[in-house]
Amino acid sequence: MIDFECERPVMVPLAEAAAKGLFYNFRGITNEEQLIPDPFIPLEFSKMPKSFEEYLHAWEIVMKGLKFGNSYLVNLTMATPIEINISLKAVFQRSTAPYRLLAGDDFVVFSPECFVKIEKNTILSFPMKGTIDAGIPGAAEILMNDPKELAEHNTIVDLIRNDLSMVSSGVKVNRFRYLDHITTNQRNLLQASSEISGLLPSDWNSCLGDIIATLLPAGSISGAPKRKTVEIIHEAEQGPRGFYTGVCGIFDGSNLDSAVMIRFIGKENGKFVYRSGGGITINSEARKEYQELIDKVYVPFV
Repeated sequence: MIDFECERPVMVPLAEAAAKGLFYNFRGITNEEQLIPDPFIPLEFSKMPKSFEEYLHAWEIVMKGLKFGNSYLVNLTMATPIEINISLKAVFQRSTAPYRLLAGDDFVVFSPECFVKIEKNTILSFPMKGTIDAGIPGAAEILMNDPKELAEHNTIVDLIRNDLSMVSSGVKVNRFRYLDHITTNQRNLLQASSEISGLLPSDWNSCLGDIIATLLPAGSISGAPKRKTVEIIHEAEQGPRGFYTGVCGIFDGSNLDSAVMIRFIGKENGKFVYRSGGGITINSEARKEYQELIDKVYVPFV
């Protein structure tokens, strides 16, 4: 795993991960059988979002960067204090997300988003951009027909396509804006994703580190163009993200599967915080983006 700022890489042989307090389940490939489960108790979960005024301060920094033309999509995130009556270990074990990671008592990730997969010589990415409450009447049509959401998704697809072109050939979009259904403890969500692929050279596993480094940070949780956008993010968020929105993955010598570390609960000053965010464009509305950030504070189980 590696943090958003690319300053704290961690590499551990899979056989030694549990001894170091690292437990993972990536689409069923797991070492969690070595983790003793907590007794089951019903979930109690509450969130104490920061004020809209606090969010607006960061928002205005982002909008300034967008209006100056330094970026055309910025992923703005914020930490929301939460209270939860179960351990991070229990969150890890009870979550249903395709990518789950527990780092001791430091943080837990239950991410729906793949970073890249490499199978044989094919590299695939599945950027997610666009979320809506599935309980809203006509939710799918609303999301798919929203011009702001379409523009945002187009931007990320173009960015990821360009990123993959730096490490592979024959890059193409295999599926564009399909919907995934996500079940949470509060509401069900629809999330729009696309599938992009490219062909790697036959010796790709000899330069895997270079491939990953070229693609970081993940485009869906930074923005475009990356370099200037990351500068805006650092100014607006006023502190490092750490492992939140970094990437984690497992490599078995032949295949790689990795995730963007979103849906993230960590600790700050001994208390739980949940990091969440969303993509901001020049046409975004502050109130809607603030509400989306709060809506993404959930755990994927009941």
